[in-house]
Amino acid sequence: MATDIEPGEYAPVPGCADLYYLDTDMYDTANYGSVYLLDAERPAVIDTGLGTNREFLFDALDDLGMTPEFILPTHVHLDHAGGAGFLAERYPDATVMIHESAVEHLVDPGRLVAGTKAAVGDQWRFYVEPEPIPEERIESLSGGETIDLGDRDLDVHYAPGHAPHQVVFHDPGDDVVFTADAAGIYVPQLDAIEQTSPPSQFDLHGCQEDADMIRDIDPRYLCFGHFGPREFDDDMLAGYKRTLAEWVEAVRRRRESLDDDEAVLDHFAEHAPQELIDVWGERKAREEQRMNTRGVLGYLDYMEERDETI
Repeated sequence: MATDIEPGEYAPVPGCADLYYLDTDMYDTANYGSVYLLDAERPAVIDTGLGTNREFLFDALDDLGMTPEFILPTHVHLDHAGGAGFLAERYPDATVMIHESAVEHLVDPGRLVAGTKAAVGDQWRFYVEPEPIPEERIESLSGGETIDLGDRDLDVHYAPGHAPHQVVFHDPGDDVVFTADAAGIYVPQLDAIEQTSPPSQFDLHGCQEDADMIRDIDPRYLCFGHFGPREFDDDMLAGYKRTLAEWVEAVRRRRESLDDDEAVLDHFAEHAPQELIDVWGERKAREEQRMNTRGVLGYLDYMEERDETI
């Protein structure tokens, strides 16, 4: 369903009224960063990109004649929320809504920036320091709310597996779920979902439960946070649950054989799948593999500590 668009371009989501997706040229990788523009009676922007190339977002909103009333980052990871402060500054009447545990990071991004630098390593060169948002501009979400956009609603579902500050939005009118990273990273060229397991709060079982939550909604379309929209496919999401389990097991076994975490990180970076190198480029594919491995190692540490205290 998703089609390639050029960096800075936007396109309508097929079968959905007044809904567009924008390629922010994230990580210099075509179509990697998707921002959604919902031109409702009360317009909303869902996710905001890194904040780099923010002029792409501003230009698209100007071209559509949209003045957002809502800025809706699905979670506070900077590839989804890094542009929120810049957008809030440009639209001073807009309300920013995010999970309650993330509010402090939008108000004072210092710890978030430090954590991101530690997590993404060399990829930080693609980022920009986020703009703080005054606390009075932010409304917190916990899951279970409905956001009134005038001519449509967005239902909020808590999805903490990828990160404890993540929510997904469901537009029941067009039956679209904005998945954040709760459904992984869909790669259209492979027609497959790749794992995303970044540090420091990745939770295997939580991710699998989030996938089941989306399957229970059973929408028509999934609007992925990366690489745009796709028709819903229950078998693909069920397969993603297996992909996650197999990925965690692969890292666990490699850690046992190497007994050195840096060697584990190097191994998976060096053995990034060739099909991802072909799609994303060598540098991005290897750095993504390294980051995802680091997240699993942290999860394995957490599970071991938990088991020791039980």
